[in-house]
Amino acid sequence: MTPVNSATASTAAVWSLLGGDSRWLDGLRRTGRPGLPARLPVAELAAATVGVCALAAAEFADAPGEVTVDEGAVAAAFTSERLLRVDGRAVSTFAPLSRFWRTADGWLRTHANYPHHRSRLLTALGVDGTAEEAALVRAVESRLAGLGSAEAAELIQGAGGLAVAVRETADWLAHPQGAAVADRPLILREPAEGAAPSPPGSRLRVLDLTRVIAGPVATRTLALLGADVLRVDSPGLPELADAHADTGFGKRSTLLDLNSPVDRRVFEELLGRADVVVTGYRPGALDRYGLDAASLAERRPGLVVAQLSAWGEDGPWGGRRGFDSLVQAACGIAVSESPGGGVPGALPAQALDHGTGYLLAAAVLRALSDQRRGRAGGVRLRLALARTAHWLQHELPAGPDGCGGPTPGEGGRDATPWLAERPSPLGTLRHARSPVRYQGGPADWARPPGVPGGDEPRWV
Repeated sequence: MTPVNSATASTAAVWSLLGGDSRWLDGLRRTGRPGLPARLPVAELAAATVGVCALAAAEFADAPGEVTVDEGAVAAAFTSERLLRVDGRAVSTFAPLSRFWRTADGWLRTHANYPHHRSRLLTALGVDGTAEEAALVRAVESRLAGLGSAEAAELIQGAGGLAVAVRETADWLAHPQGAAVADRPLILREPAEGAAPSPPGSRLRVLDLTRVIAGPVATRTLALLGADVLRVDSPGLPELADAHADTGFGKRSTLLDLNSPVDRRVFEELLGRADVVVTGYRPGALDRYGLDAASLAERRPGLVVAQLSAWGEDGPWGGRRGFDSLVQAACGIAVSESPGGGVPGALPAQALDHGTGYLLAAAVLRALSDQRRGRAGGVRLRLALARTAHWLQHELPAGPDGCGGPTPGEGGRDATPWLAERPSPLGTLRHARSPVRYQGGPADWARPPGVPGGDEPRWV
């Protein structure tokens, strides 16, 4: 492959935002032909987030030399959940009730991949959930056709389901939540009050309290780089099997019920030796367990607390659940990427999820590098999918033709060069390799994903 260019302005800007030394940018090279065709600069977002993560990884490993961002590897990684095969089986990405629906005055986007979200959606709309899937789709379609988009979204959200009205970009910026998102930095980095420096030991220990894609991509990347990543889930809220298979590489997985005094003690013992805690639940959801940033820093001085949310903590939606597809619909991306005819569209990947995941991993690694040099103690990091969307829509440079890079509808490339196959407890997995590469760095994860919840709650 022929080198395309060195560090782009977008990569350099994020590296500076993270406090990175500009000298590391000298070794960054991008190679190959950009993928991820879209009207918005998705290819640039993908390459920039992977690039800044690779720089942070090289710095943390103290590995000066060339850092390569392969555009083909980046495109494959950003569609990893679609490329995954389990014993040859293509995995499921969206459930039938996770889609766009026409309403009385526009469009609505719902998310119902998880059983509890599906149930709440149907309950809110008064639809019998025991019917066959095709009948359910028709019933929901009929019900929503008689409601306004905003009315339907509030009805479903009020029942604990997930839905947003599809908006134009200008409408989103005028919305109180859109304005709150636009006012925050792409990455919030704050010192933890009262925390003293506590550099990690010989092996980084990461408590992973995340789900779906963005948070798990971040912790999957930390696992690639040698961290002991222990994912903790509630036994009452299991992760989707295919999502676990895609993002579980390099990690261990355990189940703890934080409402149980016994499990709570075990968790506190894990926390007492952790270097990093990554959370991906909606703001405030874990506070009752003392897992807010201030309480964590008080119990574990020097801890790096990395928090991910859909909408950010501020604004009227600060406490809401959300997913990449919902953010795309709410902030105007779905309209921008419409294929025509008024039907909303989508990015060629869950790019807000993946991009935010690599940004989160980069921010963690930079915080740890600063700790090692005595420049910082405990740190709180906050990122939001909606802020990454704002970066994509309003701050990243468009391509020379005014588009985001490859034109929409451009034929896809063969991803085979960036895929690997390996046995696992879940079956034979075909998966995308990590795009985070630097001279002397790992080529693949040390272990495949195991059975969800199949590991002991202890550090290696």
